Amino acid sequence: MMIKRFLLAAAVATLATPALAQSSDASLPDPNDQSDTFTIGAGVAFVPDYEGSDDYRLIPAAAIRARVGGISVFTRATYLYADFIPRGSGKVEFDAGPIVGVRLNRTGKIKDDLVDRLPELNTAIEVGGFVGLTAHGLTNPYDALSVRLDVVKDVGKGHKSTVISPTIDFGTPLSRNFYVGASLSADWVGDGYADYYYSITPANSLLSTLPAYNAEGGLKSWKLGLLANHALSGDLLHGVSLFASGSYGRLVGDFKRSPIVADRGSAGQWFGALGLAYSF
Repeated sequence: MMIKRFLLAAAVATLATPALAQSSDASLPDPNDQSDTFTIGAGVAFVPDYEGSDDYRLIPAAAIRARVGGISVFTRATYLYADFIPRGSGKVEFDAGPIVGVRLNRTGKIKDDLVDRLPELNTAIEVGGFVGLTAHGLTNPYDALSVRLDVVKDVGKGHKSTVISPTIDFGTPLSRNFYVGASLSADWVGDGYADYYYSITPANSLLSTLPAYNAEGGLKSWKLGLLANHALSGDLLHGVSLFASGSYGRLVGDFKRSPIVADRGSAGQWFGALGLAYSF
């Protein structure tokens, strides 16, 4: 169970690559520098008990980001991404690569007694890929605006469906020691996902006393996230930094009307994380 909690808390995985604000200081690094880097972060996260719950818990959190030989590897939530397209010298770059991760929704003990009576679900093992574009130097030489489309499918014994997630990210340094970022994303899911996590069969209705419900796929949710990263030693490219991230998401349509949300939880979902990162 602790491993599941640890993986779930990787919401801090939105750690962005540190950069430096525009300045006339000749010591500032080349904004097109593609030398190898590595960042690891660890801390604590505040997350819903399940997707749609109004109960929350504190759990361990971890994230990594690295660039080796022009290939970028990073984590987002419980997913690992690899961008195989090295950045060129232009202001716009193409991004593409594989994604692999797990979805742990309702795979353990649930605080809500009625929802906990529903059958425990399997961990979904999701694989897929992403494509996107990133524009650099919109407000200073070190900022980045990215548009990305993620597509993953469960290949395990979970929902056995597809999740499509468009995302917009913007990040910029405010100084050599302080970085901020923002993101907006949404999730579209298949009928299998909706049925697996949000439907309640007549038999499970008897077990839980929740009303029977049939959910269908479509737009599941949207989310707005914010990130701040402050260097405590050296600068954002080296040494220890303090990070904080938070987001608000909202379930919509059939998903917010499911009894596990409408009767026992909340369509509004808050996430937060605080911790330390080390870059070298």
